[in-house]
Amino acid sequence: MNQLLTISNQDFDPQAPQLDSAYFRERRAARAVLLDSDGQVYLINVSKHNYHKLPGGGIDEGEEVKQALERELMEEVGCKAEIIAELGQVVEFRGYKDDGLKQTSYCYLAKQLGEQGEATLEDDELEKGMFAIKAKSIDHAIALVGRDQPGSLDEKFMQKRDLCFLKAAKSYVAAVAQQA
Repeated sequence: MNQLLTISNQDFDPQAPQLDSAYFRERRAARAVLLDSDGQVYLINVSKHNYHKLPGGGIDEGEEVKQALERELMEEVGCKAEIIAELGQVVEFRGYKDDGLKQTSYCYLAKQLGEQGEATLEDDELEKGMFAIKAKSIDHAIALVGRDQPGSLDEKFMQKRDLCFLKAAKSYVAAVAQQA
């Protein structure tokens, strides 16, 4: 999968110390720019922290990327989806005082299949006030995520990552429309 972006602490604080990422924990995640039949984009509103993110999450041990994406979309949005295209991957090097995380997120453009059912969020997600919303278009989703004002370093990473994926989706859709 094509790497779209690498993000590190220095993207948010140029004075942040360089950390040795060789010791970072590694996590892989699957995400989607998920469209409904009207071209609206699903986002997850994290109401207690006032930000939006793309649906998706961690890949469990032994799970394939697309299997994880299918599971995450059912859990967070309550629907199945058909993958339209690979958008790319973003690698995040999140360094903390005593710890670090190297997260690789694989993102797809997908279209909702069937009706939206009930989301089955985990307790920690419910505590954060997470719920699915629909942005009117990819541009509207970019505007919503772009207007968020992340309060934590993790949220800043998520915003930068998800804006990258949304812009890649916009470019893909525009290229396909131009070919038609």
